[in-house]
Amino acid sequence: MPILALTLDLDDTLWPVLPALEHADQAVDAWLQQHHPDVAQAWPITAMRELRARVASERLDLAHDFTTQRQLTLQHAFASCGVDDAPIEVLWEIYFAARNRVELYPDSLPALQRITARWPLASLTNGNADLGRIGLDAHFVHHICARDSGIAKPDPRIFLSAAERLGVLPQQILHVGDDPLMDMAGARDAGLRTAWINRDGIAWPDALGAAPELDLRDMTALADWLEAQHPHG
Repeated sequence: MPILALTLDLDDTLWPVLPALEHADQAVDAWLQQHHPDVAQAWPITAMRELRARVASERLDLAHDFTTQRQLTLQHAFASCGVDDAPIEVLWEIYFAARNRVELYPDSLPALQRITARWPLASLTNGNADLGRIGLDAHFVHHICARDSGIAKPDPRIFLSAAERLGVLPQQILHVGDDPLMDMAGARDAGLRTAWINRDGIAWPDALGAAPELDLRDMTALADWLEAQHPHG
């Protein structure tokens, strides 16, 4: 059965996310040190990260919503310092702007251009990357994120939601991503075809069951495979 559309993970598939997250934490900390030094002293970056992990563990109802998790973390940090009216909007803009200053892997943009010239592409992410800010929104016909859907990968329902948005049967969609559980196992269990962007060349974890259909080193290899399997005409 031919591939008629693709869904694509974002973080760690098109760009490494950790540097952007670290810069975002540093930007928030720098603002706090200048404007709320008491909060900065009480909640340095490491402590703030531990607090966010605690919020995530306590608010399982927000497992799909990283944005609200982070905003609640900031509210708690300020409240613990006696500040009830925390400048959440200001801090979130600082964080969000830095979080979206990502550096694409060199293969990502050329491959996207090749792929989207022939196939509709939907982003499918648990994260809160903003394709408009990053400058890639023109390559995607839909953007499906866990926060808006109320469901996070690897739940098959978010993959089926993407299929519905694309108007294509699940088995006619190739899901592309880096995470063995969230992307590959989730998409497989929803009936999508699977392409693992395995940049480090690691072995497939057998505990997750059947390996993905494709095990590729980068996005260039994906574009090459697609064009070879589905030549023009």
